[in-house]
Amino acid sequence: MQFFSGFGFRAEKVLFRQYLDPGEFTVAGFSRGAQRAFLEALRKVQQGERLQKLQLLAPAYFDYLPKASKHKEILTFAKNPEAYMRFFYKKVVYPATLDITPFKAQPTLGELKELLLFTWDGSKLAQLREMGVEIEVYLGEYDTIIDSKKCAAFFKPYATIYTIRGAGHLLRGKDG
Repeated sequence: MQFFSGFGFRAEKVLFRQYLDPGEFTVAGFSRGAQRAFLEALRKVQQGERLQKLQLLAPAYFDYLPKASKHKEILTFAKNPEAYMRFFYKKVVYPATLDITPFKAQPTLGELKELLLFTWDGSKLAQLREMGVEIEVYLGEYDTIIDSKKCAAFFKPYATIYTIRGAGHLLRGKDG
C-alpha cells in the first residue's frame, strides 16, 4: 500500500490503521494526501500499472469555497505560519483529545496553495471506476476542516462513502 500524508503531517498512517487496506495494489491518502493519492492513482492507471483500490481519508475537498476565502487562508498563513498551524491542528484534532505531536510537519506556503486551489475532476474519478478501481471515501461527521456533506455529495457518484459518526477530520471521536 502506498500512503500520502496530509497537510502539516508526516507518518500519520498509523492513525488510520483500522480503515486502510494494506494490499499491494492500494493507494491511500489523508486530507491533502488524498489529493496526491488521487493523482498517483491516475498516473498508475494511465501507465497500465495495476491498481485495485483508492482510499481517500477526509479528502481535502474545497471546490465549493469562493476564491476569496481560499486567498484569505493563504494570506493568513503567509503572515504567521506558526499561529496558523496551531489553530489548524486544534481544528484537525477536534473532537478527539489525541496528541499529534509526533506526526506534525511544517508545511510550506506552496503546499497550502496546492491544497486549497486543487480541483477534483469527477470525470477522472469516473475513469478510475471504469478501469476497475474501487474508490472509498472516509469522512468524519464533525469534521471542522472540510464540509463532510458537500464532500460526500461530490464523491457519491464515484465512491463508496463511509461517514464515521462522532468523528472529526482525523476520523476519531472524543475518545480518541
